[in-house]
Amino acid sequence: MSNSDHKLSALIITFNEMEHIKKCIASVSFADEIIVVDSYSTDGTYEYLSALPNVQVIQRPFKNFTDQKSFTLNKASNDWILFVDADEVVPSSLKTEITQTIHDPNALSAYWFYRKFMFKNCELNYSGWQTDKNIRLFKKSQCQFTQNKLVHETLQVNGRTGVLREKLIHYCYKGYSDYKAKMVHYGRLKAKELYAHKKSCNILKLLIKPIWKFAYNYFIRLGFIDLHRGFTVCYLNALSVYIRYSELSKLEVSAKAQKTIGKEAYKLNNVDIVTN
Repeated sequence: MSNSDHKLSALIITFNEMEHIKKCIASVSFADEIIVVDSYSTDGTYEYLSALPNVQVIQRPFKNFTDQKSFTLNKASNDWILFVDADEVVPSSLKTEITQTIHDPNALSAYWFYRKFMFKNCELNYSGWQTDKNIRLFKKSQCQFTQNKLVHETLQVNGRTGVLREKLIHYCYKGYSDYKAKMVHYGRLKAKELYAHKKSCNILKLLIKPIWKFAYNYFIRLGFIDLHRGFTVCYLNALSVYIRYSELSKLEVSAKAQKTIGKEAYKLNNVDIVTN
């Protein structure tokens, strides 16, 4: 195994992440290559990244998460990939485990990371996050993003996967308005995804699914133990589900209206042909 087989590319996508990007970049500075694809940030994120000698930054319009992450993955020059969000930090203990893993001759194709969720500077221990995990470290040659998801992108792995012991730190909650905007954005993207898969909306889904999302995370997943932080996060996650089905309903209504307009136009054209 050559030295190049142990090289690591750290990949990040960004949009207006000045609050967290410094800590994120510093935490992945052990990587042999850092590539950031920025969706035309307006808060100084791009300018900050452009001034860093160890970072390659590219600006590209955002379509959806799968599209943006697939593009970023294609830019990596190394086989080992560490994909982190701009509001995530790799602690030193996880850095050590990552380094040991990519130098292990028996390394697997991909590894799941558990995450420690931070509500500002306080840890969220419950609220549905306690078992959350994502694949963050993987071999590019054996993995690719599935193209049928617009949000909560999924990595298709051709090989065995494992789980690292140490946790990634996720600063998920900067403030109410920021988290709400994020949840609304996710909900709208998910609606487009469902519509593309010919899923439908009805009044029961619109009302019951958000209520169940809140109840499940707040009561069954013990969000109430996180006190007001748990209530806020559970409520906004439920709001995302409401937005999902509300937007899906609008897409369905719009599609029906377009069909009706098309039929009326077809009838008028036929009348004109017969009249002429």
